[in-house]
Parts: sequence; structure tokens; C-alpha cells
Amino acid sequence: MSPGFLAYAVAAFVFLCGLWGAATSRHLVHMVICVGVLQTSTYVLLLAIGQKAGGVAPVYYGVPHDLTAVDPVVQALMLTDVVVEATVVALLLALAVQAHKHAGTLDPDALPRLKG
Repeated sequence: MSPGFLAYAVAAFVFLCGLWGAATSRHLVHMVICVGVLQTSTYVLLLAIGQKAGGVAPVYYGVPHDLTAVDPVVQALMLTDVVVEATVVALLLALAVQAHKHAGTLDPDALPRLKG
């Protein structure tokens, strides 16, 4: 089994754990945390995609041209993913606070139906 396969397997496992938690959650804050875990699986996936055996950091000044370096685009995507996850979690927590103010509960089954 190659190390690359293991990274993909870990990403799939973390994704499934987050998905299962979000699907079975009976509390909005727990659901938000599970969605955060689900989004965290993309970090592992991006690491697996950007991995190169024997690769060094993508600092090219004074480095020989034949040296293998990891792709810096994957690192930029990972930083973007962190910002997107923080924004999504903040938005979902704000919606949970508003739901609690409106309905007095954080149980998704106990929330009233929307009319309109």
C-alpha cells in the first residue's frame, strides 16, 4: 500500500465521519462542528494531491533546477480552503443563534416550519 493511498483513505474516512455526524445530529451546534470536520477532509485531500516523494518546499531562489519541489498552487488552495471553512462555520453558527432566538431551541426537529 502506497503512502498516497493512505492519505486518500484518511481523507475519505474524515469526510464520511463528518457526513455521518451531520446527518445524524440532533443539535445545530453539533451539526456545525460536523460540517467543519467534513470540510477538514479537504485539507487532507489537498495534501495528498500536492505530495511528491522527495519534494522540498517551493522556494526556488538558489535551488538547483533538477530538484523536485511540491506544487505551490496546492498550498495556496489550502489557505483559501481555511478561509472558506472559517466563513462557512461562522455563518452557520450565526444562523444557529438566530434559530435559537426565534424558536428557543437548537433541535432541528423542533424548529417551526417556515411560512411564505
